[in-house]
Amino acid sequence: MEYQLELTVLMPCLNEEETLGICIKKAKDAIEKHNLLAEILIADNGSTDSSIEIATELGARVINVDEKGYGSALIAGIQQAQGEYIIMGDADDSYDFGDIMKFVSKLGEGNDLVMGNRFKGGIEKGAMPFLHRYLGNPVLSFIGRLFFKSAIKDFHCGLRGFNRTAILGIGLCTTGMEFASEMVVKSVLNNLTIAEVPVKLYPDGRSRAPHLRTWHDGWRHLRFLLLYSPKWLFLYPGFIITFLGVLITSMLCFGPVSLGTITFDIHTMLYSAMAAVMGWQVIAFYFQAKMLAVQSNLIEEPVWLMRFKKWFSLEKGIIAGFVLMLLGCMLTGYSFLIWDKNNFGNLQPTEVFRVVIPAVASLVLGVQLIFNSFFVSILDLKAINHSLVYLNKSIVIKSEMQIYCLNQ
Repeated sequence: MEYQLELTVLMPCLNEEETLGICIKKAKDAIEKHNLLAEILIADNGSTDSSIEIATELGARVINVDEKGYGSALIAGIQQAQGEYIIMGDADDSYDFGDIMKFVSKLGEGNDLVMGNRFKGGIEKGAMPFLHRYLGNPVLSFIGRLFFKSAIKDFHCGLRGFNRTAILGIGLCTTGMEFASEMVVKSVLNNLTIAEVPVKLYPDGRSRAPHLRTWHDGWRHLRFLLLYSPKWLFLYPGFIITFLGVLITSMLCFGPVSLGTITFDIHTMLYSAMAAVMGWQVIAFYFQAKMLAVQSNLIEEPVWLMRFKKWFSLEKGIIAGFVLMLLGCMLTGYSFLIWDKNNFGNLQPTEVFRVVIPAVASLVLGVQLIFNSFFVSILDLKAINHSLVYLNKSIVIKSEMQIYCLNQ
């Protein structure tokens, strides 16, 4: 079956003179073999070797991208590509561009993004460092599937195909290697249709070291995944920390707890109380992050958030905060009574701190709750103002249209 698709084969390039020509020739052979209507586009990111000359001699179109970074080069290439569909791949000869028909076929079936899977297609000896193969890629791909409920097994394969219009519509913006994760994550969040095909990974054909920096770029990928998943960044850790903090503090309020030869007392109680305070603040960050994401049109407003906003008010938050502060003041007063019984002399820490620690924690939680309530109200007020501005603009436009119609 012949495919007459408007196709761009896109390769980011930074000093790839040793392998760029090989990649272009493989892509040209595949294009001619399958009678594809296609171009080869090189997004050059500041090469100082003969890469640009090689690409030009072989008939590829070259664009110069001033902003440094893997993601920067690819974003510029996607924007300037002339094809309806794009097959992107690294120019280091680690992928076989003869495999582009696998991607073209899946794109022809209506998929928006087609990912290569190196773990299914095979990884030749020496093609992927040990840490990348058995730790970095599997762990980061697992985190991506867990956080975003994606079925993709290989988040970081450099050979992939996609519908240009669909990918431009999801707002890709990262400039570094984390661009690979961003494309998958935003495609999932925007409900694009995603497929996967097996591809083989070959040893890098260059004599120099690769641009990829294991720990630096691995962290950038992980950071991106966390920033785009406030549940895993804020809510789940915050809930676990708060729950454990409250549980342990409550148990130790009645006296020391022993497990075998180990005894937990007021020192543990101090740490657990502070954990409860920190965990609560992390949960508050989750709510605030969700509200900001909704206001920025990054996500649709969840049903639970709409219900929360209907139930919540600044006054309720302030009252709850003052109740916690009142509890803290009462416990503080009780600690003074204990001190009074001892004629304001030296006290047994194990006795008085069992009251003081919950008192301080309650005071801090109360203050946090009050000011977090003010902050949430500011966010909600900002959302209301945006809605009013939009409504006013709509009224003005409608009025102008009515005046125009009356004048016709």
